[in-house]
Amino acid sequence: QSPLVESGGGLVQPGGSLRLPCAAPGVSLDCYDSGWFRQAPGKECEGFACIISSDDSTDYADTVKGRFTISRDSSKNTVYRQMDDLKPENTAIYSCAADIDRWWCTYYTTTANSADNDYWGQGTQVTVSS
Repeated sequence: QSPLVESGGGLVQPGGSLRLPCAAPGVSLDCYDSGWFRQAPGKECEGFACIISSDDSTDYADTVKGRFTISRDSSKNTVYRQMDDLKPENTAIYSCAADIDRWWCTYYTTTANSADNDYWGQGTQVTVSS
């Protein structure tokens, strides 16, 4: 079993919102920076959000700024992504990842290959459609 476990996902209407968790029963996220990746149909996997465990500062890809938010709850050992104003082009498999490198959030967008990061979640499908 992956140390990172996503839940939720499913079908949502355009303009809707989702707040999805990535729990970490196998590791302490206080020791890892965490991020979110997605793979849309026919496209490559891309990283779009990262949070630094030491100070909760965040980084976002330009494509999601203002609509997506990454956060974490240390007491629950869980990272969240809040997605607002969802669009059909946001349909994708969403996965969380974590890495112990304290500089990971400066280059996480280049680590879409599964071998690049310490841990990956199993992925969850989000479909945006009316």
